[in-house]
Amino acid sequence: MKKTTIRLRKNLLASSIIMLLSSGVALAKSDDMHQIYQDNCASCHGSDHGGYLAPALNAATLKGRSPTALRTIVMAGSFDTLMPPFYGKLSDDEIRGVIKHLQETPKQPNPAWTIDDMKKSLKVYVKDESTLPAKPTFQIDDKFENLIGVAARGKYGRGEGSKAIFINSATHQKVGEVATGTAAHIIDFNPANPRWAYVKTDTAEIFKVDLYSMKAVRSIKTGWNGPGMGVSRDGKYIMAGSFVPHNAVILDAETLEPLKTFELEGIDPDGKHVSSDSGMIIGTPYADIFAIALENAGQVWVVDYKKEGFPVTKIEKVGRHLHDAFLTHGGKKLMIASYDDSIVAAIDLEKRELIKQLPAGCVPHVGGGSAVVVDGRTLGFGTNFGDCDKTVVSVWDLDKMEVVKQVPVSGGTESPAAHANAPYVAVDIISKDRRARTVQLIDKKTLEVAKTLDVGGHAYFPEYSADGKFLYISAGYNGDEVVVYDSNSLQKVASIPMESPAGIFSRGRVKYMTRGLSPDEMEQHK
Repeated sequence: MKKTTIRLRKNLLASSIIMLLSSGVALAKSDDMHQIYQDNCASCHGSDHGGYLAPALNAATLKGRSPTALRTIVMAGSFDTLMPPFYGKLSDDEIRGVIKHLQETPKQPNPAWTIDDMKKSLKVYVKDESTLPAKPTFQIDDKFENLIGVAARGKYGRGEGSKAIFINSATHQKVGEVATGTAAHIIDFNPANPRWAYVKTDTAEIFKVDLYSMKAVRSIKTGWNGPGMGVSRDGKYIMAGSFVPHNAVILDAETLEPLKTFELEGIDPDGKHVSSDSGMIIGTPYADIFAIALENAGQVWVVDYKKEGFPVTKIEKVGRHLHDAFLTHGGKKLMIASYDDSIVAAIDLEKRELIKQLPAGCVPHVGGGSAVVVDGRTLGFGTNFGDCDKTVVSVWDLDKMEVVKQVPVSGGTESPAAHANAPYVAVDIISKDRRARTVQLIDKKTLEVAKTLDVGGHAYFPEYSADGKFLYISAGYNGDEVVVYDSNSLQKVASIPMESPAGIFSRGRVKYMTRGLSPDEMEQHK
């Protein structure tokens, strides 16, 4: 496992070193390099040079690396990463200067971002929300269930192409977009009021979006970077977490005013007291709680947001390097990926205890999750983005909490999608070479790969429409479009152009996935 993790990190370092150059800003003097890094690179590589979406870039991680080889990577780019080639975008002297700066810069102390900093960062774009339209300015179903949001990163992770783009999945037409300045990462919807959505960027800025007018009405910066964000079941609270600094915050969902911060630290499974990145954050449909993963501490905290002081229950020794998760069984059970243990841990949120740790292949990454009832069994599907000798998708019986099968697939995977009304579970192949353009479809009854789709760009983040009739896939980085397929025939029916699309988020998931319900379970919870 250690060799696999090291190989994964080396591959990521080699392929995404070019994330350090995310704009064409002139690098005139060596004294400017630190600010250029913070303004253009830190959202992916970490404000502390310690890594985030992309590897750490500092004197230790780049020790012994050839400046010429690094310069070649920057100039040529890499097909299988977020980054384009920078030849012609930046001069050779500019590229040499940034590489020299990084090879001389150690990892920095974790910079602070306090509740006072958050309050000062709050921006109000619409002072009187009563002036907003009383109904949507575009055609959509009454409950907004057909609405899909796409996090368009933009070619360089910032700039004009960085947006949250919204689509009517009944017509496959774009109905609106909201500029985010830097790459959008997470889009979540208010489960109690269909007019509101929340977009979090790579730079930890949260936008409150009025979906009726497709306008951002407020924003707040909750840290330096980190994707974690969840919305409470009553739509009154948001919880957001950061990689840098190591904290989380609860916000008033209406005003975005910060209410309380939490320092993320604790005893890890090996008995060490550590300060921790924030992993996933999620609300549940059954109780007034948030669940948040402490990645490095291996803990899941349950936060009671309706109780005075927002008390925390700590579930310890969940796993090593926790990250993403999904809910099932009405939101009472949480399935969370543990990278370094190659397991998915099942948490009982009602009893607030660890149920079981399940084998999950190599470096499990469950994305938004896939849980669906098949022949009376609740099956969960888990992807694995590790650089392994044998790549599989794990299938678990979530009623019995046991492995059903590990399905061989053609490469590392990142995000699964399933729906009660669709015959296939879709998984994105993120391996290097041309297989990264593909999505594989697993028959949910036979649990065998039935078909492989070439989407024409780097395939990422499949997502079904709320009714399960259509499968949306990001063909990003080289395709620059979202591609839509009929979920039964798998025929391409539409494409929507945008710059480097990444995560796809169906508002229907507020009911059947993100909030822990499958379509089969909806009737039981009305």
